[in-house]
Amino acid sequence: MKDAKKDIMEKYIIEIVEKQRSFFGSGKTRDLHFRHETLKRLEAKILEMEEEMLAALSQDLGKSPFEGYSTEIAPIMGDIKYMRKNLKRLARPRRVPTPLGLAGGYSSITPQALGLVLIIAPWNYPLHLLFRPLIGALAAGNCVLLKPSEHAPASAALARRIIQDTFLDGHVALIEGGIEVGQALLEQKFDHIFFTGGSHIGRIVMEKAARHLTPVTLELGGKSPCLVEPDLNPRLSARRIVWGKFLNAGQTCVAPDYLLVNHLVKDKLIEEMQRAITSFYGPDPQNSPDYPRIINQSHFRRLTGLMKGGRIICGGQTEEESRYIAPTLIEEVSWEDPVMGEEIFGPLLPIMEYQELDEALEMINKQPKPLALYLFSKDKRVQSRVLNETSSGGVCINDTISQLLPHQLPFGGVGDSGMGSYHGDESFFCFSHRRSVFRNTTLLDLKAKYPPYRLSLKHLKQLMKFM
Repeated sequence: MKDAKKDIMEKYIIEIVEKQRSFFGSGKTRDLHFRHETLKRLEAKILEMEEEMLAALSQDLGKSPFEGYSTEIAPIMGDIKYMRKNLKRLARPRRVPTPLGLAGGYSSITPQALGLVLIIAPWNYPLHLLFRPLIGALAAGNCVLLKPSEHAPASAALARRIIQDTFLDGHVALIEGGIEVGQALLEQKFDHIFFTGGSHIGRIVMEKAARHLTPVTLELGGKSPCLVEPDLNPRLSARRIVWGKFLNAGQTCVAPDYLLVNHLVKDKLIEEMQRAITSFYGPDPQNSPDYPRIINQSHFRRLTGLMKGGRIICGGQTEEESRYIAPTLIEEVSWEDPVMGEEIFGPLLPIMEYQELDEALEMINKQPKPLALYLFSKDKRVQSRVLNETSSGGVCINDTISQLLPHQLPFGGVGDSGMGSYHGDESFFCFSHRRSVFRNTTLLDLKAKYPPYRLSLKHLKQLMKFM
């Protein structure tokens, strides 16, 4: 019975893939007007379904309407507006200089749709991280197959309705399901795979894609450090750290994963962070309408296991039935403790002290390259050292999370935190092949390039200076 269900599922996936390849082959998605109207329809559908989207996010993650809109719906709408406004510019062939030795020729770069794209989304921002890459893929002229996370079922079911109501059959499809569906999808050949999630699954995606020589974009994560120097107002630093860390109950790939705090400001910073937690969520965050919940019991138990090392100085309260873990600050941790051995992805914030900046930079550079690095300091020399002596997907100075907001800033990882980037223009080019085109003149024909070669090596070297 199990094998029969698997066969039916695989046959269903193959039918979708073949239908999408046929749709792409029709040439409809290459038309700019078609792309523009597709984005326009999606924009209208998102507006229509806004309340249902907020309800699904509340059901899956306990997100408040404010957090649901600001972190999920608003970025989606912003991307659609940006792509609609800039689509002609992005799709236009761009002329590039032609060397003098090819005088009369014309060189250009033309963005070309890749074909059929697979997008695999995670559960922590189940709509945001499904639709934002979709928008880039549609703008670039592709057909798209979507796989939402099964761990956010309300959001996945709603996304399926949005897709079915918005797009032509064969253009965009969405398949729900668990690991077995993901495995079956990865057996198919796509022209690009875009994956957001953990590094363990990211390696599997890359391994499967390699069998078909399929290019991948991997948006992973890692332990993003937050470095705090003593020259900045600790109250401001604390509020911005607490906001970024406990947004979505810490279930954010670019959340500050651990603090490295200069010993001169550590006690004051901790005091201000405790004050900020109370200010944001009240004396009991469990009763706050603005504090989300952990996605499921499995993730809840993993996080409570990470709380065993170090000394909890704030928070620590849990309730498994409602999947509640309080905003928690942990001191006296070492790199051997469980909480420092993996990406936390929850509302636990370990705090480590350092004496000199060299010590902090050494600790950061001993770890795999993170998706984000945060620095709180007004000192330009400190900023320059951190930028020059570390490597990370992105950097945010004197704030957290905000590096994701500007459309002009690409978002992506490096090393263990991922490969490839998107947002703004990069979302369009992520799903495009930048095709080189050279048109030579027919008015001139350099006979010296043809055999038998009569040009001396000396004259050839002189000629090649013009190429």
